[in-house]
Amino acid sequence: MYDTYLEAAIGMAREAGAIQLAAFRSGDLGVETKSNLYDVVTRVDKECEALIARCIAERFPEHALLGEEGGQRGAAASEWLWVVDPLDGTTNYSQGLPVFTVSIALQHRGETVVGVVYAPWLDELYTAARGGGAWLAERGKEPRPIRTAGKAEIRTAVLATGFPYDKDVNADNNLDNVERILPHIRGLRRMGSAAYDLCCVAAGWIDAYWELALHEWDVCAGTLIVEEAGGVVEPLRTDRGVSVLAGNSSLVGALHSYIR
Repeated sequence: MYDTYLEAAIGMAREAGAIQLAAFRSGDLGVETKSNLYDVVTRVDKECEALIARCIAERFPEHALLGEEGGQRGAAASEWLWVVDPLDGTTNYSQGLPVFTVSIALQHRGETVVGVVYAPWLDELYTAARGGGAWLAERGKEPRPIRTAGKAEIRTAVLATGFPYDKDVNADNNLDNVERILPHIRGLRRMGSAAYDLCCVAAGWIDAYWELALHEWDVCAGTLIVEEAGGVVEPLRTDRGVSVLAGNSSLVGALHSYIR
C-alpha cells in the first residue's frame, strides 16, 4: 500500500547519504551553532535537507514537509507530512565519528506509515512500512527482517541514551536517570544519533533506549521501525519535548521504575 512512498524515501536517504560520505572527514563542513554552543549544524545538513525537500516537491507536490533545518513547508492543509532529519548525529559527523544517519518518515493523517533510517558510513538501511514489518539491508546482503531483543531482565540489558542540549543550564539533564539505572544493567552506550539508537533497538543490538528533549524528526522514522520490529516506544515525559523509552514491552515496563 505504501510501496511508492517507501521506495521514494529509500532513494532520498541514499542520495543524502552520498552527500554526507563525500564531505565526511574533509575538514570543509562549515560548522555553525544553533540554539547554543553544543547544538551544531553543518553545510551538509542543509544540503541534504534541500535535496530531500526538492525531491518531495517534485514527486509529491500535494504533500507537506517538516524538516529539522527548514521547519514546516509545502501544502499546509495536506493529509501527508514528511518528517525529516537530514543528518541525525551532526556532532558525531562534525567530529569525524562514523555514527550518523538520514531519517525520513511519512505520516498520513498524523499516523506514521513509512520510516527509513540510513547510516551511510556503516551502509545500514533500516526500513518499515506500517503493517509490513521492519527490515535491515546491510552492505552486500539481501534485506532481512529484524526483531527487538527478547530480554526481560534488567541486569542483563545493554541500554542506550543521550543528553539534552541544555544540559549546562538545566539540572533536569538525564544524569539522575543514569545514576539510578547504571548499577543495575550490564552496560550503557551513548552513540549520538537518536534515529540510530532506535534502529539498534529494532534490530536487537541494544535492548532498550531512552532520551529526553528530542524532536519529532529525531524519532519519527525510528519509532515506526521499532514498532514494526515488535517493540514499543512509549512517551517518557510531557514536559521535556519529545521524550521516549523504547524496547520490548517487558523491559520497558520494568525500566519505568528507574527512568523518568
